[in-house]
Amino acid sequence: MVTKTAASPAAETRDRILKAAATLLVAEGRDGLSTRAVSAAAGVQPPALYRLFGDKDGLLDAVAAYGFDEYLQSKRALGSTGNAVEDLRRGWDLHIEFGLSRPEFYVLMYGDARPGRTSPAAREAEAMLRSIVDRVAAAGRLRVSVERAARLVHATGMGVVLTQIATPESERDPDLSATARETVLSRILTGTEEPSGSDLPERAIALRAGLEGATALTEAERVLLAEWLDRIADA
Repeated sequence: MVTKTAASPAAETRDRILKAAATLLVAEGRDGLSTRAVSAAAGVQPPALYRLFGDKDGLLDAVAAYGFDEYLQSKRALGSTGNAVEDLRRGWDLHIEFGLSRPEFYVLMYGDARPGRTSPAAREAEAMLRSIVDRVAAAGRLRVSVERAARLVHATGMGVVLTQIATPESERDPDLSATARETVLSRILTGTEEPSGSDLPERAIALRAGLEGATALTEAERVLLAEWLDRIADA
């Protein structure tokens, strides 16, 4: 029989604080997440909160990650269809669904962007997107670099969610997400528009995606070739 390991007192306290903060966030928005209010709701003294999270920014990051965990579980449950482009579409739809179903957590993750600071939950989401875009590139379906494609998908998807959140539900455009998604895909994918007359960018992107396995090159040569291929891809 497997014995379940009991959580440490610190872990239990941390979980209690996060649950209390998540409840306050949903009920009162970010303004409700004062350290005093969270401490009182969790039944702990403020020093315990600072000991576990460092400062208020640390607490906000942890709350965002706590709410984002549900999204991650849904994302993992999606699995893969074996078609990287279709997985990119499904990932987009799940991202939009998460943002509109958990707007308080989404705004906490993305609504306070500052240079040099991104919440850990947002960074994890972006890494997951990048991995799917890498697969699309490896399949030879990108017409721009992986970096540019990931940024376009991320920026447009985030803009759709924040725009819809700021719009009264009765006034939201039900086709906004699908229209934005397909517009971005038509820009970054091959086979969605009339051919431009050269498939050189697509070839450069596909080669760039497999460059890490080029053992015949030194590290310096791989870095230089990667820069050249990215410039060709985005020309």
